[in-house]
Amino acid sequence: MHLSARNALNGTVSAIELGRVMATVKLTLGDGQTVTAAITREAVEQLGIEVGSPATAIVKATEVILAVD
Repeated sequence: MHLSARNALNGTVSAIELGRVMATVKLTLGDGQTVTAAITREAVEQLGIEVGSPATAIVKATEVILAVD
């Protein structure tokens, strides 16, 4: 598979929280940081995502917003 996105973060699925329609999937990266993705429950099921599975978070964004108190 070839993608135009250049921000690919490899890791391991460390947690999955299933809702009725949506799910959150936590991916632990090699340095211990985590990335959380909100995807459909159907996608979790169709992709066979399970805790302990290797996965890649691919980030494609037009903007990043930071807030500081």
